[in-house]
Amino acid sequence: MASYQMEWSQTQSRNGSLRSPEALCTVAEIDEFDFSKALVERPRSLNIERQRSADERSMSELSIGFSPRPMSARNDNSSRAGDNFDSAFSPLLKSPIPRSLVLDPHPIINEGWEALRRSLVYFRGQPVGTIAALDNSDEKLNYDQVFVRDFVPSALAFLMRGEPDIVKNFILKTLRLQSWEKKIDRFQLAEGVMPASFKVFHDPVMNHETLIADFGESAIGRVAPVDSGFWWIILLRAYTKATGDSSLAERPECQKVLDLWFQGVYGYPIEIQSLFFMALRCALQLLIQDPEGKEFMERIVKRLHALSYHLRSYFWLDLKQLNDVYRFKTEEYSHTAVNKFNVIPDSLPDWVFDFMPHHGGYFIGNVSPARMDFRWFCLGNCIAILSCLATPEQSVAIMDLIESRWQELVGEMPVKVCYPAIESHEWRIITGCDPKNTRWSYHNGGSWPVLLWVLAAASIKTGRPQIARHALEIAETRLLKDNWPEYYDGTQGRYIGKQARKFQTWSIAGYLVARMMLDDPSHLGIVALEEDKHLKALLKRSNSWNL
Repeated sequence: MASYQMEWSQTQSRNGSLRSPEALCTVAEIDEFDFSKALVERPRSLNIERQRSADERSMSELSIGFSPRPMSARNDNSSRAGDNFDSAFSPLLKSPIPRSLVLDPHPIINEGWEALRRSLVYFRGQPVGTIAALDNSDEKLNYDQVFVRDFVPSALAFLMRGEPDIVKNFILKTLRLQSWEKKIDRFQLAEGVMPASFKVFHDPVMNHETLIADFGESAIGRVAPVDSGFWWIILLRAYTKATGDSSLAERPECQKVLDLWFQGVYGYPIEIQSLFFMALRCALQLLIQDPEGKEFMERIVKRLHALSYHLRSYFWLDLKQLNDVYRFKTEEYSHTAVNKFNVIPDSLPDWVFDFMPHHGGYFIGNVSPARMDFRWFCLGNCIAILSCLATPEQSVAIMDLIESRWQELVGEMPVKVCYPAIESHEWRIITGCDPKNTRWSYHNGGSWPVLLWVLAAASIKTGRPQIARHALEIAETRLLKDNWPEYYDGTQGRYIGKQARKFQTWSIAGYLVARMMLDDPSHLGIVALEEDKHLKALLKRSNSWNL
Protein backbone atom coordinates (compact mmCIF):
# COMPACT_ATOMS: atom_id res chain seq x y z
CA MET A 1 0.00 0.00 0.00
CA ALA A 2 2.73 2.48 0.84
CA SER A 3 3.99 2.57 -2.75
CA TYR A 4 0.70 3.84 -4.16
CA GLN A 5 1.44 7.55 -3.88
CA MET A 6 4.84 7.26 -5.49
CA GLU A 7 3.19 5.53 -8.45
CA TRP A 8 0.41 8.08 -8.78
CA SER A 9 2.00 11.35 -7.77
CA GLN A 10 4.85 11.01 -10.16
CA THR A 11 2.28 10.81 -12.96
CA GLN A 12 0.11 13.49 -12.13
CA SER A 13 -11.27 26.48 14.16
CA ARG A 14 -8.62 25.08 16.38
CA ASN A 15 -10.12 22.58 18.89
CA GLY A 16 -6.90 21.95 20.78
CA SER A 17 -3.46 23.33 21.29
CA LEU A 18 0.13 22.21 21.18
CA ARG A 19 1.16 22.48 24.79
CA SER A 20 4.78 21.49 24.32
CA PRO A 21 5.95 23.26 21.16
CA GLU A 22 9.53 23.20 22.32
CA ALA A 23 9.60 19.51 21.47
CA LEU A 24 9.36 20.39 17.79
CA CYS A 25 10.86 22.94 15.41
CA THR A 26 9.51 26.34 14.35
CA VAL A 27 8.68 27.98 11.05
CA ALA A 28 11.01 30.85 11.77
CA GLU A 29 13.87 28.40 11.98
CA ILE A 30 13.51 26.90 8.52
CA ASP A 31 16.80 28.41 7.49
CA GLU A 32 18.35 27.89 10.93
CA PHE A 33 17.90 24.14 11.18
CA ASP A 34 21.36 22.87 12.15
CA PHE A 35 21.48 19.13 11.62
CA SER A 36 25.27 19.23 11.88
CA LYS A 37 25.00 19.22 15.67
CA ALA A 38 23.63 15.69 15.39
CA LEU A 39 27.14 14.52 14.59
CA VAL A 40 28.18 14.96 18.18
CA GLU A 41 25.04 14.29 20.20
CA ARG A 42 22.14 11.92 19.77
CA PRO A 43 18.65 13.49 19.90
CA ARG A 44 17.09 13.61 23.30
CA SER A 45 14.47 11.02 24.06
CA LEU A 46 10.91 11.32 25.23
CA ASN A 47 10.75 11.02 29.02
CA ILE A 48 7.15 9.90 29.41
CA GLU A 49 5.63 8.39 32.53
CA ARG A 50 4.17 4.93 31.98
CA GLN A 51 0.74 3.42 32.58
CA ARG A 52 -1.35 6.58 32.38
CA SER A 53 -3.54 6.96 29.36
CA ALA A 54 -3.16 9.95 27.08
CA ASP A 55 -6.68 11.10 27.96
CA GLU A 56 -5.84 11.19 31.67
CA ARG A 57 -2.88 13.52 31.32
CA SER A 58 -2.15 16.93 29.96
CA MET A 59 0.45 16.99 27.24
CA SER A 60 2.43 19.49 29.30
CA GLU A 61 3.49 16.45 31.32
CA LEU A 62 4.97 14.81 28.23
CA SER A 63 8.15 16.80 28.52
CA ILE A 64 11.63 16.21 27.21
CA GLY A 65 14.07 14.84 29.72
CA PHE A 66 17.72 13.98 29.94
CA SER A 67 19.04 10.74 31.32
CA PRO A 68 22.60 9.62 30.66
CA ARG A 69 23.01 6.15 29.24
CA PRO A 70 26.16 4.10 29.79
CA MET A 71 28.31 3.74 26.75
CA SER A 72 28.28 0.31 25.22
CA ALA A 73 31.57 -1.48 24.97
CA ARG A 74 33.37 -0.38 21.82
CA ASN A 75 36.56 0.94 20.45
CA ASP A 76 37.36 4.32 22.03
CA ASN A 77 37.72 5.82 18.56
CA SER A 78 34.18 5.10 17.45
CA SER A 79 30.75 5.87 18.81
CA ARG A 80 27.28 6.46 17.52
CA ALA A 81 25.99 9.96 16.95
CA GLY A 82 24.74 11.20 20.32
CA ASP A 83 24.98 8.11 22.49
CA ASN A 84 22.15 9.27 24.76
CA PHE A 85 19.39 8.76 22.19
CA ASP A 86 18.01 5.72 24.04
CA SER A 87 18.68 7.24 27.42
CA ALA A 88 15.15 8.15 28.40
CA PHE A 89 12.73 5.35 28.72
CA SER A 90 13.12 1.83 27.35
CA PRO A 91 9.73 0.10 27.54
CA LEU A 92 11.11 -3.42 27.67
CA LEU A 93 13.55 -2.68 30.46
CA LYS A 94 11.81 -0.31 32.84
CA SER A 95 8.13 -1.23 33.01
CA PRO A 96 7.09 -0.72 36.65
CA ILE A 97 3.98 -2.90 36.34
CA PRO A 98 4.18 -6.58 35.31
CA ARG A 99 2.43 -7.03 32.01
CA SER A 100 0.39 -9.87 33.48
CA LEU A 101 -1.32 -7.29 35.72
CA VAL A 102 -2.23 -4.92 32.88
CA LEU A 103 -5.84 -5.68 31.87
CA ASP A 104 -7.10 -5.33 28.32
CA PRO A 105 -9.94 -2.79 28.50
CA HIS A 106 -11.78 -3.80 25.33
CA PRO A 107 -12.67 -7.30 24.07
CA ILE A 108 -11.55 -6.41 20.54
CA ILE A 109 -7.96 -6.26 21.85
CA ASN A 110 -7.89 -9.93 22.86
CA GLU A 111 -9.43 -10.91 19.53
CA GLY A 112 -6.88 -8.77 17.73
CA TRP A 113 -3.92 -10.36 19.49
CA GLU A 114 -5.20 -13.85 18.78
CA ALA A 115 -5.55 -12.99 15.09
CA LEU A 116 -2.11 -11.36 15.01
CA ARG A 117 -0.47 -14.43 16.51
CA ARG A 118 -2.21 -16.67 13.99
CA SER A 119 -0.52 -14.65 11.26
CA LEU A 120 2.99 -15.45 12.49
CA VAL A 121 5.39 -16.99 9.97
CA TYR A 122 8.06 -19.41 11.20
CA PHE A 123 11.37 -20.26 9.62
CA ARG A 124 13.22 -23.24 11.05
CA GLY A 125 11.27 -22.98 14.25
CA GLN A 126 11.71 -19.21 14.80
CA PRO A 127 9.08 -16.50 14.15
CA VAL A 128 10.35 -14.18 11.40
CA GLY A 129 7.32 -12.06 10.49
CA THR A 130 3.59 -11.99 9.84
CA ILE A 131 1.79 -12.76 6.60
CA ALA A 132 -0.09 -9.96 4.89
CA ALA A 133 -3.54 -11.50 5.41
CA LEU A 134 -5.16 -14.62 6.84
CA ASP A 135 -7.88 -14.49 4.19
CA ASN A 136 -8.86 -17.99 3.10
CA SER A 137 -10.06 -16.95 -0.34
CA ASP A 138 -8.87 -18.99 -3.30
CA GLU A 139 -6.91 -16.17 -4.93
CA LYS A 140 -4.13 -15.49 -2.43
CA LEU A 141 -1.85 -13.62 -4.84
CA ASN A 142 1.04 -12.59 -2.58
CA TYR A 143 -0.99 -11.98 0.58
CA ASP A 144 0.58 -15.12 2.09
CA GLN A 145 4.01 -13.48 2.12
CA VAL A 146 5.80 -11.34 4.70
CA PHE A 147 6.03 -7.74 3.44
CA VAL A 148 8.58 -5.37 4.91
CA ARG A 149 6.19 -2.40 5.06
CA ASP A 150 3.24 -4.52 6.23
CA PHE A 151 5.23 -6.03 9.08
CA VAL A 152 6.13 -2.66 10.63
CA PRO A 153 2.88 -2.18 12.61
CA SER A 154 3.04 -5.83 13.68
CA ALA A 155 6.63 -5.31 14.81
CA LEU A 156 5.66 -2.20 16.76
CA ALA A 157 2.85 -4.12 18.47
CA PHE A 158 5.25 -6.86 19.58
CA LEU A 159 7.83 -4.32 20.74
CA MET A 160 5.24 -2.45 22.79
CA ARG A 161 4.09 -5.74 24.31
CA GLY A 162 7.62 -6.64 25.34
CA GLU A 163 8.24 -9.36 22.73
CA PRO A 164 11.20 -8.15 20.66
CA ASP A 165 12.59 -11.49 19.48
CA ILE A 166 10.41 -11.74 16.39
CA VAL A 167 11.46 -8.21 15.40
CA LYS A 168 15.13 -9.06 15.78
CA ASN A 169 14.66 -12.24 13.73
CA PHE A 170 12.90 -10.28 11.00
CA ILE A 171 15.64 -7.65 10.84
CA LEU A 172 18.36 -10.27 10.58
CA LYS A 173 16.58 -12.34 7.93
CA THR A 174 15.78 -9.35 5.70
CA LEU A 175 19.32 -8.12 6.20
CA ARG A 176 20.60 -11.36 4.72
CA LEU A 177 18.09 -11.28 1.87
CA GLN A 178 19.15 -7.73 1.07
CA SER A 179 22.64 -8.94 0.25
CA TRP A 180 21.37 -11.08 -2.63
CA GLU A 181 21.81 -10.05 -6.24
CA LYS A 182 18.70 -8.15 -7.31
CA LYS A 183 17.41 -7.95 -10.87
CA ILE A 184 14.13 -7.01 -12.52
CA ASP A 185 13.95 -7.88 -16.21
CA ARG A 186 17.76 -7.86 -16.38
CA PHE A 187 18.01 -4.45 -14.71
CA GLN A 188 20.33 -4.49 -11.72
CA LEU A 189 18.80 -2.87 -8.63
CA ALA A 190 20.89 -0.79 -6.25
CA GLU A 191 22.97 -2.80 -3.84
CA GLY A 192 21.17 -1.55 -0.74
CA VAL A 193 17.57 -2.21 -1.89
CA MET A 194 15.49 -4.21 0.59
CA PRO A 195 13.07 -6.89 -0.63
CA ALA A 196 9.40 -6.01 -0.94
CA SER A 197 8.48 -9.34 0.63
CA PHE A 198 9.64 -12.87 1.29
CA LYS A 199 8.10 -16.28 1.89
CA VAL A 200 9.20 -19.55 3.44
CA PHE A 201 9.52 -22.45 1.01
CA HIS A 202 9.42 -25.94 2.48
CA ASP A 203 10.91 -28.78 0.47
CA PRO A 204 9.02 -31.89 1.64
CA VAL A 205 11.50 -34.24 -0.04
CA MET A 206 14.62 -32.77 1.54
CA ASN A 207 12.68 -31.63 4.63
CA HIS A 208 14.42 -28.28 4.31
CA GLU A 209 13.22 -24.68 4.51
CA THR A 210 14.54 -21.72 2.53
CA LEU A 211 13.56 -18.07 2.24
CA ILE A 212 12.55 -16.70 -1.15
CA ALA A 213 12.68 -12.93 -1.58
CA ASP A 214 10.73 -10.76 -4.01
CA PHE A 215 12.45 -7.49 -4.99
CA GLY A 216 9.60 -6.49 -7.28
CA GLU A 217 10.24 -8.99 -10.06
CA SER A 218 7.00 -10.81 -9.18
CA ALA A 219 4.96 -7.80 -8.09
CA ILE A 220 1.97 -6.48 -9.99
CA GLY A 221 3.34 -3.86 -12.35
CA ARG A 222 6.91 -4.91 -11.44
CA VAL A 223 7.20 -2.07 -8.93
CA ALA A 224 10.55 -1.96 -7.13
CA PRO A 225 10.19 -1.64 -3.33
CA VAL A 226 11.43 1.92 -2.86
CA ASP A 227 9.90 2.37 0.59
CA SER A 228 10.99 -0.98 2.08
CA GLY A 229 14.45 0.34 2.92
CA PHE A 230 13.00 3.40 4.66
CA TRP A 231 10.70 1.26 6.80
CA TRP A 232 13.53 -1.16 7.61
CA ILE A 233 15.72 1.62 9.00
CA ILE A 234 12.81 3.13 10.94
CA LEU A 235 12.09 -0.30 12.41
CA LEU A 236 15.76 -0.84 13.33
CA ARG A 237 15.68 2.41 15.29
CA ALA A 238 12.38 1.40 16.94
CA TYR A 239 13.89 -1.92 18.03
CA THR A 240 16.97 -0.16 19.42
CA LYS A 241 14.82 2.38 21.22
CA ALA A 242 12.41 -0.18 22.68
CA THR A 243 15.03 -2.66 23.91
CA GLY A 244 17.98 -0.43 24.73
CA ASP A 245 20.06 -2.94 22.75
CA SER A 246 22.33 -1.15 20.33
CA SER A 247 24.38 -4.23 19.43
CA LEU A 248 22.09 -5.17 16.54
CA ALA A 249 22.38 -1.77 14.87
CA GLU A 250 26.14 -1.77 15.45
CA ARG A 251 26.70 -4.99 13.53
CA PRO A 252 28.91 -4.33 10.50
CA GLU A 253 26.27 -5.65 8.11
CA CYS A 254 23.66 -3.25 9.53
CA GLN A 255 26.06 -0.33 9.32
CA LYS A 256 26.81 -1.26 5.71
CA VAL A 257 23.09 -1.23 4.82
CA LEU A 258 22.71 2.23 6.36
CA ASP A 259 25.47 3.43 4.07
CA LEU A 260 24.45 1.59 0.92
CA TRP A 261 20.78 2.36 0.94
CA PHE A 262 20.95 6.12 0.66
CA GLN A 263 23.36 6.33 -2.21
CA GLY A 264 21.45 7.72 -5.18
CA VAL A 265 18.02 7.57 -3.52
CA TYR A 266 15.75 10.53 -4.26
CA GLY A 267 12.10 10.66 -3.23
CA TYR A 268 9.47 12.91 -4.77
CA PRO A 269 5.87 12.48 -3.50
CA ILE A 270 5.21 13.62 0.06
CA GLU A 271 4.87 10.10 1.46
CA ILE A 272 8.22 9.02 0.02
CA GLN A 273 9.77 12.33 1.04
CA SER A 274 8.51 12.06 4.62
CA LEU A 275 9.65 8.46 4.97
CA PHE A 276 13.02 9.40 3.49
CA PHE A 277 13.39 12.27 5.95
CA MET A 278 12.51 10.05 8.92
CA ALA A 279 14.81 7.25 7.75
CA LEU A 280 17.67 9.73 7.40
CA ARG A 281 17.16 10.94 10.94
CA CYS A 282 16.99 7.37 12.23
CA ALA A 283 20.17 6.48 10.35
CA LEU A 284 21.90 9.48 11.87
CA GLN A 285 21.15 8.04 15.31
CA LEU A 286 22.26 4.52 14.41
CA LEU A 287 25.54 5.09 12.57
CA ILE A 288 28.80 4.56 14.41
CA GLN A 289 31.10 7.57 14.45
CA ASP A 290 34.14 5.88 13.00
CA PRO A 291 35.88 7.74 10.15
CA GLU A 292 33.70 6.11 7.49
CA GLY A 293 30.53 6.69 9.47
CA LYS A 294 31.32 10.35 10.12
CA GLU A 295 31.82 11.01 6.42
CA PHE A 296 28.47 9.47 5.61
CA MET A 297 26.78 11.33 8.45
CA GLU A 298 27.96 14.61 7.00
CA ARG A 299 26.18 13.73 3.78
CA ILE A 300 23.02 12.92 5.74
CA VAL A 301 23.16 16.26 7.53
CA LYS A 302 23.37 18.11 4.20
CA ARG A 303 20.45 16.14 2.85
CA LEU A 304 18.31 16.74 5.93
CA HIS A 305 18.79 20.47 5.69
CA ALA A 306 17.94 20.50 1.99
CA LEU A 307 14.88 18.30 2.46
CA SER A 308 13.49 20.29 5.38
CA TYR A 309 13.84 23.56 3.49
CA HIS A 310 12.38 22.23 0.25
CA LEU A 311 9.38 20.48 1.77
CA ARG A 312 8.47 23.14 4.29
CA SER A 313 8.78 25.84 1.68
CA TYR A 314 7.22 24.30 -1.42
CA PHE A 315 4.99 21.43 -0.28
CA TRP A 316 3.21 23.29 2.51
CA LEU A 317 -0.27 24.66 1.84
CA ASP A 318 -2.50 26.70 4.12
CA LEU A 319 -5.08 29.40 3.46
CA LYS A 320 -2.51 32.13 2.96
CA GLN A 321 -0.33 30.04 0.68
CA LEU A 322 -3.37 28.92 -1.31
CA ASN A 323 -4.33 32.53 -1.83
CA ASP A 324 -0.78 33.33 -2.92
CA VAL A 325 -0.81 30.50 -5.48
CA TYR A 326 -4.21 31.69 -6.70
CA ARG A 327 -2.63 35.08 -7.44
CA PHE A 328 0.61 33.76 -8.96
CA LYS A 329 2.01 35.39 -12.06
CA THR A 330 3.40 33.01 -14.64
CA GLU A 331 6.47 32.88 -16.89
CA GLU A 332 8.66 34.54 -14.28
CA TYR A 333 12.39 34.47 -14.91
CA SER A 334 15.45 34.94 -12.65
CA HIS A 335 16.27 33.87 -9.12
CA THR A 336 13.80 36.42 -7.72
CA ALA A 337 10.78 34.60 -9.19
CA VAL A 338 7.97 34.01 -6.71
CA ASN A 339 6.23 31.33 -8.76
CA LYS A 340 9.33 29.17 -8.91
CA PHE A 341 7.64 26.13 -10.46
CA ASN A 342 5.55 28.18 -12.90
CA VAL A 343 2.29 26.81 -11.53
CA ILE A 344 -0.69 27.98 -13.58
CA PRO A 345 -3.35 29.39 -11.19
CA ASP A 346 -6.14 28.11 -13.43
CA SER A 347 -4.91 24.58 -12.72
CA LEU A 348 -6.00 24.81 -9.09
CA PRO A 349 -8.83 22.31 -8.55
CA ASP A 350 -12.16 23.71 -7.37
CA TRP A 351 -12.38 21.38 -4.37
CA VAL A 352 -9.25 22.71 -2.66
CA PHE A 353 -10.83 26.14 -2.03
CA ASP A 354 -13.66 24.60 0.00
CA PHE A 355 -11.44 21.95 1.60
CA MET A 356 -8.97 24.43 3.11
CA PRO A 357 -10.17 25.61 6.56
CA HIS A 358 -9.38 29.00 8.07
CA HIS A 359 -7.14 27.31 10.64
CA GLY A 360 -5.29 24.39 9.17
CA GLY A 361 -2.89 23.25 6.49
CA TYR A 362 -1.05 20.24 5.11
CA PHE A 363 1.78 19.02 2.93
CA ILE A 364 0.40 18.50 -0.56
CA GLY A 365 1.00 15.36 -2.59
CA ASN A 366 3.68 16.61 -4.97
CA VAL A 367 5.24 19.63 -6.65
CA SER A 368 6.59 19.61 -10.16
CA PRO A 369 7.05 22.13 -12.95
CA ALA A 370 3.72 23.69 -13.98
CA ARG A 371 1.57 21.57 -11.66
CA MET A 372 0.95 20.70 -8.04
CA ASP A 373 -0.84 17.64 -6.71
CA PHE A 374 -3.05 19.25 -4.07
CA ARG A 375 -4.41 15.99 -2.65
CA TRP A 376 -4.12 15.23 1.05
CA PHE A 377 -2.16 12.08 1.94
CA CYS A 378 -2.52 10.80 5.50
CA LEU A 379 0.70 8.83 5.85
CA GLY A 380 2.94 11.58 4.49
CA ASN A 381 1.48 14.23 6.80
CA CYS A 382 1.48 12.07 9.93
CA ILE A 383 5.06 10.90 9.31
CA ALA A 384 6.02 14.54 8.81
CA ILE A 385 4.79 15.19 12.36
CA LEU A 386 6.47 12.12 13.84
CA SER A 387 9.82 12.87 12.20
CA CYS A 388 9.74 16.63 12.97
CA LEU A 389 9.75 17.41 9.28
CA ALA A 390 6.68 19.49 10.14
CA THR A 391 7.32 22.50 12.36
CA PRO A 392 5.20 22.94 15.53
CA GLU A 393 2.91 25.37 13.73
CA GLN A 394 2.58 23.04 10.77
CA SER A 395 1.93 20.07 13.06
CA VAL A 396 -0.87 21.93 14.83
CA ALA A 397 -2.28 23.03 11.47
CA ILE A 398 -2.34 19.44 10.18
CA MET A 399 -4.32 18.31 13.22
CA ASP A 400 -6.61 21.34 12.88
CA LEU A 401 -7.31 20.30 9.30
CA ILE A 402 -8.18 16.74 10.37
CA GLU A 403 -10.61 18.02 12.99
CA SER A 404 -12.13 20.59 10.66
CA ARG A 405 -12.57 18.08 7.84
CA TRP A 406 -13.45 15.07 9.99
CA GLN A 407 -16.26 13.78 7.77
CA GLU A 408 -14.07 13.92 4.67
CA LEU A 409 -10.92 12.40 6.19
CA VAL A 410 -12.33 10.03 8.82
CA GLY A 411 -16.05 9.61 8.22
CA GLU A 412 -17.44 6.22 9.23
CA MET A 413 -14.09 4.39 9.14
CA PRO A 414 -10.65 5.91 9.72
CA VAL A 415 -8.62 6.93 7.85
CA LYS A 416 -8.76 8.21 4.25
CA VAL A 417 -5.52 7.23 2.53
CA CYS A 418 -5.85 10.33 0.36
CA TYR A 419 -8.42 13.00 -0.39
CA PRO A 420 -10.17 13.54 -2.68
CA ALA A 421 -10.54 10.65 -5.09
CA ILE A 422 -9.74 11.22 -8.74
CA GLU A 423 -12.38 10.29 -11.30
CA SER A 424 -13.59 10.54 -14.89
CA HIS A 425 -10.92 11.57 -17.41
CA GLU A 426 -8.25 12.12 -14.76
CA TRP A 427 -8.85 8.61 -13.40
CA ARG A 428 -8.54 7.10 -16.86
CA ILE A 429 -5.28 8.93 -17.59
CA ILE A 430 -3.55 8.40 -14.23
CA THR A 431 -4.65 4.86 -13.37
CA GLY A 432 -5.04 3.47 -16.87
CA CYS A 433 -8.70 2.66 -16.10
CA ASP A 434 -7.63 0.48 -13.17
CA PRO A 435 -10.83 -1.27 -11.95
CA LYS A 436 -9.41 -1.67 -8.45
CA ASN A 437 -8.70 2.04 -8.09
CA THR A 438 -12.08 3.45 -9.01
CA ARG A 439 -13.13 6.57 -7.11
CA TRP A 440 -13.26 6.23 -3.32
CA SER A 441 -11.76 2.76 -3.43
CA TYR A 442 -8.40 1.19 -2.57
CA HIS A 443 -5.58 3.71 -3.19
CA ASN A 444 -7.97 6.21 -4.74
CA GLY A 445 -9.63 7.65 -1.65
CA GLY A 446 -10.19 4.38 0.20
CA SER A 447 -10.22 4.24 4.02
CA TRP A 448 -7.41 2.17 5.57
CA PRO A 449 -7.60 1.07 9.24
CA VAL A 450 -3.83 0.49 9.32
CA LEU A 451 -3.38 4.26 9.32
CA LEU A 452 -4.88 4.40 12.82
CA TRP A 453 -1.43 3.97 14.33
CA VAL A 454 0.19 6.92 12.58
CA LEU A 455 -2.86 9.09 13.30
CA ALA A 456 -2.76 8.11 16.97
CA ALA A 457 0.98 8.80 17.23
CA ALA A 458 0.63 12.19 15.56
CA SER A 459 -2.35 13.06 17.77
CA ILE A 460 -0.52 12.22 20.97
CA LYS A 461 2.65 14.02 19.91
CA THR A 462 0.75 17.24 19.16
CA GLY A 463 -1.23 17.14 22.40
CA ARG A 464 -4.49 16.14 20.72
CA PRO A 465 -5.15 12.55 21.93
CA GLN A 466 -8.88 13.12 21.68
CA ILE A 467 -8.55 12.90 17.90
CA ALA A 468 -7.09 9.40 18.10
CA ARG A 469 -9.58 8.38 20.80
CA HIS A 470 -12.51 9.41 18.64
CA ALA A 471 -11.11 7.60 15.60
CA LEU A 472 -10.56 4.41 17.61
CA GLU A 473 -14.09 4.49 18.99
CA ILE A 474 -15.40 4.60 15.43
CA ALA A 475 -13.14 1.77 14.29
CA GLU A 476 -14.05 -0.43 17.27
CA THR A 477 -17.68 -0.50 16.21
CA ARG A 478 -16.86 -2.33 12.98
CA LEU A 479 -13.38 -3.81 12.63
CA LEU A 480 -14.00 -7.04 14.52
CA LYS A 481 -17.53 -7.46 13.17
CA ASP A 482 -16.25 -6.97 9.62
CA ASN A 483 -13.34 -9.41 10.15
CA TRP A 484 -10.56 -6.80 9.94
CA PRO A 485 -10.81 -5.73 6.27
CA GLU A 486 -7.84 -4.37 4.37
CA TYR A 487 -9.70 -1.21 3.38
CA TYR A 488 -13.16 0.36 3.07
CA ASP A 489 -14.80 2.09 0.12
CA GLY A 490 -17.08 5.11 -0.30
CA THR A 491 -16.85 8.78 0.52
CA GLN A 492 -17.45 8.00 4.20
CA GLY A 493 -15.71 4.62 4.31
CA ARG A 494 -19.06 2.92 4.83
CA TYR A 495 -18.53 -0.17 2.69
CA ILE A 496 -16.00 -2.98 2.96
CA GLY A 497 -13.65 -2.64 -0.01
CA LYS A 498 -14.81 -4.49 -3.09
CA GLN A 499 -11.52 -6.40 -3.33
CA ALA A 500 -10.41 -6.01 0.30
CA ARG A 501 -8.93 -9.06 1.99
CA LYS A 502 -10.36 -10.06 5.36
CA PHE A 503 -8.18 -10.58 8.44
CA GLN A 504 -5.64 -8.17 7.00
CA THR A 505 -2.72 -8.33 9.41
CA TRP A 506 -1.73 -4.69 9.34
CA SER A 507 -5.32 -3.62 9.94
CA ILE A 508 -5.19 -5.70 13.11
CA ALA A 509 -1.75 -4.45 14.14
CA GLY A 510 -2.50 -0.83 13.25
CA TYR A 511 -5.45 -0.85 15.64
CA LEU A 512 -3.49 -2.58 18.42
CA VAL A 513 -0.58 -0.14 18.20
CA ALA A 514 -2.92 2.85 18.27
CA ARG A 515 -4.74 1.45 21.31
CA MET A 516 -1.50 0.68 23.18
CA MET A 517 -0.14 4.18 22.58
CA LEU A 518 -3.33 5.78 23.88
CA ASP A 519 -3.38 3.53 26.94
CA ASP A 520 0.34 4.08 27.58
CA PRO A 521 1.68 7.25 25.89
CA SER A 522 5.27 6.35 26.73
CA HIS A 523 5.16 4.01 23.73
CA LEU A 524 5.24 7.12 21.55
CA GLY A 525 9.01 7.24 21.96
CA ILE A 526 9.34 4.06 19.91
CA VAL A 527 7.71 5.54 16.81
CA ALA A 528 8.28 9.30 17.12
CA LEU A 529 11.40 11.40 16.85
CA GLU A 530 11.71 14.75 18.49
CA GLU A 531 13.79 17.74 17.70
CA ASP A 532 16.97 18.08 19.69
CA LYS A 533 17.49 21.60 20.98
CA HIS A 534 20.97 21.54 19.50
CA LEU A 535 19.53 20.93 16.04
CA LYS A 536 17.86 24.33 16.18
CA ALA A 537 20.97 26.42 16.55
CA LEU A 538 21.92 28.81 13.79
CA LEU A 539 23.24 27.02 10.73
CA LYS A 540 26.78 28.13 10.14
CA ARG A 541 27.02 28.27 6.39
CA SER A 542 30.63 27.30 6.10
CA ASN A 543 32.05 25.82 2.94
CA SER A 544 31.78 22.36 4.44
CA TRP A 545 27.98 22.64 4.58
CA ASN A 546 27.26 24.38 1.29
CA LEU A 547 24.67 22.51 -0.72
